[in-house]
Amino acid sequence: MFYHIQMGSGVAYREVTTKRALTRVQGMPFAWSLNPYSGCSHACTYCYAREYHALKGRDTGAGFDRDVEVKINFAEVLRRELPRLRVRETVALGTATDPYQPAEARYRITRKTLEVLFGCPLPLVIVTKGTLIVRDIDLLVRLSRVVDVRVCVSIGTVSREVALASEPDAPEPSARLEAVRRLRAAGIDAGVLCAPVLPGISDSDGSLEAVALAAAEHDAAFCRTRPLKLDPAVRPHYFAFLEEHHPTLVRPTTAAFADRVNPTRSYVEQLEARVARISRKYGFADHGERPRSRTIAPPPPPAQLKLAI
Repeated sequence: MFYHIQMGSGVAYREVTTKRALTRVQGMPFAWSLNPYSGCSHACTYCYAREYHALKGRDTGAGFDRDVEVKINFAEVLRRELPRLRVRETVALGTATDPYQPAEARYRITRKTLEVLFGCPLPLVIVTKGTLIVRDIDLLVRLSRVVDVRVCVSIGTVSREVALASEPDAPEPSARLEAVRRLRAAGIDAGVLCAPVLPGISDSDGSLEAVALAAAEHDAAFCRTRPLKLDPAVRPHYFAFLEEHHPTLVRPTTAAFADRVNPTRSYVEQLEARVARISRKYGFADHGERPRSRTIAPPPPPAQLKLAI
C-alpha cells in the first residue's frame, strides 16, 4: 500500500487494488454501481455512504472522510468485466463515493473509467458534488452520442453558510451550479439533485425555491429532491452538526427519527406536494424534468473549461 497525504487538507489517500469494479444493485433505477474510491473527502455530515463503511467494520468518521482509498486498478478491472455482461443495463457512477472528489485531480481514475465505458458503452448516471467533472466534458459528450448519459449534481442548498457547515469540504453551491451550466452548454443531460433536504434547515419553501430558481437560471435539465436518510452510522455525525450549528433542532430531529431511518410518510408527502408546486413554478413540471429536445453539442474549447476545484 502507498499513502499520499494531501498537504493542508489532512486527508490521506491510500492506494489499494480491487478485485471487482462493477457492483450489482437491487431495487434501484440502475443495475450496477461504480465507485473508484472508498470514502470521500467532502466530509458531508449527512452522507449515507458512511453506513457502507460501518457494514465493512470501518470507522465512519475520519476513517471515511480523512482516509480515502484509491482503487488504482479500477479501470483495468472494469475493462475485463464489461465484455462478460449479457445485458446492457444502466450503471451509476458515484453511489458510495464522489467520483470527482479532489483525489481525482491527481489519480484520474474516473476519467479512465469513462474511457473504458466508451469502449463498451452502458447507459450511465453520474452523481457528484465535484466541479472537476467539467474536465471530462469531452468524454461525456462522446458517450452521450452512443448511450444515455445523465449527470446529477448534488446541490441541497444554495446557502453558502448552510453548505459550509453541513458539507465543509465540498465545492460551494455556486461552483456546482456553474458546472451544471457548462455541462448543459455542451448538450449533456445534466441537472440538480436537491439532496438531502434537511428538516428545519433546507426544507422551507424559501430554500427549495432558491434551489429551483438557481437550477432554472443555470439551464438544468431537471431539478429533483431527496429527503434526509439517517442510517445508524450517519446519526452521530449529523447530530454533531446539529448540536454545533442548529442546537434547537436536536430534540425535534431526535423525535422524528427515533425509530426510523427515513422521515415519516406524512412529512414526505407534504414535502413532495410543496416540491411539485415549486417545480412547476420554475418550469420543471414533469417529476422535476424540464421538457426540451435532446441535442448533443460539441464540447467547449479547453480554455472555457477552467473551474476552481
